[in-house]
Amino acid sequence: MSHAKVETNIGLMILLVIIVISFGGLVEIVPLFFLKDTTQPAKNLRPYTALELEGRDVYIREGCHVCHSQMIRPFRAETERYGQYSKAGEFVYDHPFLWGSKRTGPDLARVGGRYSDDWHRLHLVNPRLLVPESNMPGFPWLEKNVLDNNLTRKKLQVMHTLGVPYSEAEIAAASDAVKDKTEMDALVAYLQVLGTSVKEKK
Repeated sequence: MSHAKVETNIGLMILLVIIVISFGGLVEIVPLFFLKDTTQPAKNLRPYTALELEGRDVYIREGCHVCHSQMIRPFRAETERYGQYSKAGEFVYDHPFLWGSKRTGPDLARVGGRYSDDWHRLHLVNPRLLVPESNMPGFPWLEKNVLDNNLTRKKLQVMHTLGVPYSEAEIAAASDAVKDKTEMDALVAYLQVLGTSVKEKK
């Protein structure tokens, strides 16, 4: 088949381009499904509790992921500031994952356990009380909003369908586990678990 024939027949050229791109895509993507590092959970990873999962939903609803990434790149400047670089196995149970690339605020991939619950609560209500130069808005309504636990059980069931290993007992107890909890309780619980499945290098 000559170049002239391909270059003068737009239909044939489109077909050949699609074939080449499809083949190249398969070569790049298919092997990833067989790499355990990208498909198996990290050693100490556990599914989010019902309260943490509700907190993650609050985190997404309030747009926290727009200003805070949850992925530490494997560069010294990043690991010196935030800790170990992120690994695919840490996010196996995240649907959707919240890696992000925009950092108006600091990366939160390793924020779990760095500050007390009280620190997080105060920071979420009025960030400038703790970080005067912060441009983060306050979220005082989270302290007053009580979680709606009507869908909590369903959320765990959906996650179970997506491969998160929740037991029947955990699913059955999900609604009661978040009963009378505030959105602030849930968000703080979520923040406190971020990055705790990976131990820091000493």
